[in-house]
Amino acid sequence: MATTPVSQDLKRGGAFLVSETASDEIFTPADLSDDQRLIGHAAEEFIINEVVPQIPELEKHKDGLMRDLIKKAGEIGLLGAGISEEYGGSALDKVSAAVLSEKMGIYASFGVAFGAQTGIGTIPLVYFGTEEQKKKYLPRMATGELLACYALSEPQAGSDALAARTRAVLSSDGKSWILNGQKMWITSGSYSDVYTVFAKVDGEKFSAFIVERGTPGFSTGAEENKMGIRGSSTVPLFFENAAIPKENLLYEIGRGHIVAFNTLNAGRFSLGGSCSGSCKQVIAIAAKYSKERTAFGKQIAEFGLIQAKLGEMAILEYALESMIYRTAGTIEAAMSAPGEDKTKQAMRVLEEYAIESSIAKVVGSETLDYCADQGVQIFGGYGFHEDYPVARMYRDSRINRIFEGTNEINRLVIIQMLVKRATAGTLPLIPAALKLREELLAGPSFDEAPIDTFAEEERSLAQAKKIFLLAAGMALEKFRDQLSNQQEVVASLANIVMNVYAMESALRRAQKAAQVRSAAAANMADAARAFIYDAMDAIEKDARTALAATETGDNLATLLAALRRFAKHAPLDVIALRRRVADAVLAQDRYPFEGR
Repeated sequence: MATTPVSQDLKRGGAFLVSETASDEIFTPADLSDDQRLIGHAAEEFIINEVVPQIPELEKHKDGLMRDLIKKAGEIGLLGAGISEEYGGSALDKVSAAVLSEKMGIYASFGVAFGAQTGIGTIPLVYFGTEEQKKKYLPRMATGELLACYALSEPQAGSDALAARTRAVLSSDGKSWILNGQKMWITSGSYSDVYTVFAKVDGEKFSAFIVERGTPGFSTGAEENKMGIRGSSTVPLFFENAAIPKENLLYEIGRGHIVAFNTLNAGRFSLGGSCSGSCKQVIAIAAKYSKERTAFGKQIAEFGLIQAKLGEMAILEYALESMIYRTAGTIEAAMSAPGEDKTKQAMRVLEEYAIESSIAKVVGSETLDYCADQGVQIFGGYGFHEDYPVARMYRDSRINRIFEGTNEINRLVIIQMLVKRATAGTLPLIPAALKLREELLAGPSFDEAPIDTFAEEERSLAQAKKIFLLAAGMALEKFRDQLSNQQEVVASLANIVMNVYAMESALRRAQKAAQVRSAAAANMADAARAFIYDAMDAIEKDARTALAATETGDNLATLLAALRRFAKHAPLDVIALRRRVADAVLAQDRYPFEGR
């Protein structure tokens, strides 16, 4: 099992908003061990050699092909990442699992099917199964003998999962659970052998059940005609008096939400990693094409607006990748801490870093959408043609903003979790906001002139955190326990949180690269500076939106004056920064910071 050789300060989830994190406290791709790199190489080789040649047939839903490829992945040990060695898995650390997820982004349909098996299909049993359930299913899931999936959504219960109508009642002889209802949008549902199904016991108590293929009364519907990820299976499930053995209750009656939401937390983080891998794929394809395509006697790669696109794609991916590996390192360190039952510890950690997992999902999916869209634009008319891969990647990217809880839901989750922890006193947001208020009452202070390489970026990061405290503090003061009903305000606050996490992750990685004199350090510095500069403008806009919804008149004017002071940052030639990053992309025909 690979290790994570970086010292980690086990801070609370969301603590980055009110505390400082040093560059040596975060994990970056440069810290990957040889074993972790080897895992990534093996996964990439499998995708390139076994899966990519089959894409045309997979997109046409060739019968049994995806199932066979998933099983083949099991034969070489790729399916057991999240399963302990006791049950036949490889028990990979969370950084290695992130590497694996990233490589699956090379072809989205396979990545989705792979994630359904190793993530949401397996996690419920790993963390919530009884000893007997684990012994029965996990060893065969690790090898691919049994394929698994996760059935939560229903026609009338998507984002609002607890509104499920599927019912479970105990049979008259007390030996079986009788399930009735329907599930929708079930990934890998057509060929899976084991299903984690959520239903309400007696129509009230939300619970989880293990359902096997072939159960009388259980059937799968036809494949959905999807816009994207056409190579993956997505079907409805039907239960008509389906009798499930009593011992196939998963976890406890009425505690299904614990299973569902902790599984989704893990799935959200993995999805962010997969999106990162897809971004890199789009960047490589677009960079190569830009040097092959000529217009007006030049390669289009020589045009400033094409370079701006390639540069921005790489900059956004740099920030995303920095967040993904920082979070992976944090989660791994927390899960590896001694002194607790490992299953209970894993559940606690998944809950602890739910905020960071939601950030990974939202930022990952929206970064990929941007990259895929710009990839099509670089290809021009050919990008709109299905013979070119960016057309498929554009279609495939769209689902990620809906998967694992919509991005709207995840934005709400980020702020709800922060507020919950703040009011419980487990995260010192309220004391920090009160301290900021004292600072505002004391009047403006005069900042010292920048004295080191990243001084302006450090200042922006510190001010960005103050902006969040200002906007969130005012929103909480006005709306109190009704803040969740102000969804537009909550979304603006969540955007600030995500930008702060991205800014800090990108900056600390660039500083770490500079300290070790990495060959890519200069380009990382350019990427971090450009990202932080633009992020500050976005943060100011979101904060202004939130403040204008909470105050009026002179009070609003005072708050906006403070906001302008916090958001002030020195002018920066971001055109030059993007051009230099684009030069690095074009020199390598790929994302230029991978593994650095």
